[in-house]
Amino acid sequence: MNDVRSGGLGVLPLVGKVAVVTGASSGIGAATAHRLAEQGASVVVGYHHGADRAAGVVAALPGNGHRHEPIPIEDSARLTEVAQLVEREYGRCDVLVNSAGVTQKIAHSDLDALDDELFDSLLRINVRGPFATVRAFAPLLAATGDGIVVNVSSISGTTGSGSNIAYCAAKAALDNLTLSLGRALGPAVRVLGVAPAAVDTGFVPGRGSDAVLAQARTTPLQVVVHPDDVAVSIIGAVTHFRVSTGTTLVIDGGKHL
Repeated sequence: MNDVRSGGLGVLPLVGKVAVVTGASSGIGAATAHRLAEQGASVVVGYHHGADRAAGVVAALPGNGHRHEPIPIEDSARLTEVAQLVEREYGRCDVLVNSAGVTQKIAHSDLDALDDELFDSLLRINVRGPFATVRAFAPLLAATGDGIVVNVSSISGTTGSGSNIAYCAAKAALDNLTLSLGRALGPAVRVLGVAPAAVDTGFVPGRGSDAVLAQARTTPLQVVVHPDDVAVSIIGAVTHFRVSTGTTLVIDGGKHL
């Protein structure tokens, strides 16, 4: 049985640990990379497009040992290559955060706009991508005896209300994937999800800060969810939810109520 007790007070909990974050060139991924580095981890900042942004994220991280790498989550062969690179360069991977994703704003009533190609691409990127990334890194994570995967989901997966129908379906599938992987990868690897409401980023094309604020005003707490709110929740999952797996934490100001 693993000893999952944390270290003493004043010791950064992730010193000596290695974290890989996909979709980390901006938004939730970038905020998470910063928080992980702040806690002592060496961070691999994954990106698909935006190498310059990813390099800027790395340059701003506290601590040492960070790098940016292209991690296109649709490319399983490349995912295997990155896992091998991380093993070669760092010798371990303790934390994997699946933050990469994509969506488009399409009215739920406009079924024709959600054609087969777009529907399939949303599922491929938002569901198969995280699964393939976990598959590539699972041996490294398990080798530590205390690895963790955090999947960035959305309350759209449970409310069925979001940028489009396929995105909602994809996040529901991701939540189920978290459940299944939590069972499959234990005891050496924990698998958790975080499900924010609309986050004040440019993730959804055409949705500005005013729309996010308007949505926040309809929630019990009436607070806008910012990328760092999600990032600190991910840190909590990594460092403090030591006996939890297969579950998804809701970060939405009470919107689901």
